[in-house]
Amino acid sequence: MTKGSGTVAGSAGWRVPPLDPQVRAAVAAAGAGAREVLAPEGLAAWQRRDAAARPRPTLDRLRDGGRFEVAQWRVPRADGSDVTLVSGRPAGVRGALPLLYYVHGGGMVTGNAWSVLPRLLRSWALPLGLAVVSVEYRLAPGTRFPGALEDCYAGLAWAAGHADELGVDARRLVLGGKSAGGGLAAALALLARDRDGPAPTGQLLLSPMLDDRGETFSSHQMAGHDTWDRASNATAWRAVLGERYGTADVPPYAAPARATDLSGLPAAYVDVGSAETFRDEAVAYADAIWRAGGEAELHVWPGACHGFDTLAPQAALSRDAHAARTAWLRRVLGP
Repeated sequence: MTKGSGTVAGSAGWRVPPLDPQVRAAVAAAGAGAREVLAPEGLAAWQRRDAAARPRPTLDRLRDGGRFEVAQWRVPRADGSDVTLVSGRPAGVRGALPLLYYVHGGGMVTGNAWSVLPRLLRSWALPLGLAVVSVEYRLAPGTRFPGALEDCYAGLAWAAGHADELGVDARRLVLGGKSAGGGLAAALALLARDRDGPAPTGQLLLSPMLDDRGETFSSHQMAGHDTWDRASNATAWRAVLGERYGTADVPPYAAPARATDLSGLPAAYVDVGSAETFRDEAVAYADAIWRAGGEAELHVWPGACHGFDTLAPQAALSRDAHAARTAWLRRVLGP
């Protein structure tokens, strides 16, 4: 710690923004695992540990004693195989509800559609009276780009086309995701625009993973300090892109930060931490939307690392972030 500055000196002499005290305490309590680096040779073991740590809850457990109506759907991909969607909504609420189409995080190499639902249902479905659909996309490196994105698009197209069956209003549809899910949601908005597909009213991009190049200031600044740093990020992007990694042959549908045309996109909510690897790419993405004449609401949470609200859900900073996200959802979805 640099005396009097509140900053930390990085491994290459970079000055690192300080963590919020409550977030710092949560990171310390989580131990070395909170800053474990994902290396290519350790990816398979990382995936096994994540699968064991985040088992898929059963549909009955997701129903939470009857508080929610939950269903599982198998929808077709273009190649004839299936994508799994899991939907949930407050029990007993009739009529067409607004829809949050959610893409889970995990670096595009871990995570599942079921584990994120309890939080989404409690945090947003109940208080806002909305439905949630979570998509189970294929993970890298078993499936490389564009597999995960095409899975997300197939699920989105099906959900919008079967709105009556789901009991949702396709005119009040928000794409959402955190980390890798935020990056995939941003890519999905681009793809839906360019294919004249479903027309979301908003995109909720939480600490989005947008740029494969690892060239931003914050990517270097937070190396070895953030809970997801540039070494882990490079491993994940290499798994997703395969031979394309490190080349110019990466389309914006893979890495939305590479997009040169961000016009015609749904209103965006972008948030990120000040002490986070993804800080500068998220800020640049919001700025690019503004420059294209679009609408974006940007929050940079002071003292937040990647995943701060998961590590410290009761911290004042996490509560403030949740309140801001909820207020935006309420505004963009309308009455």
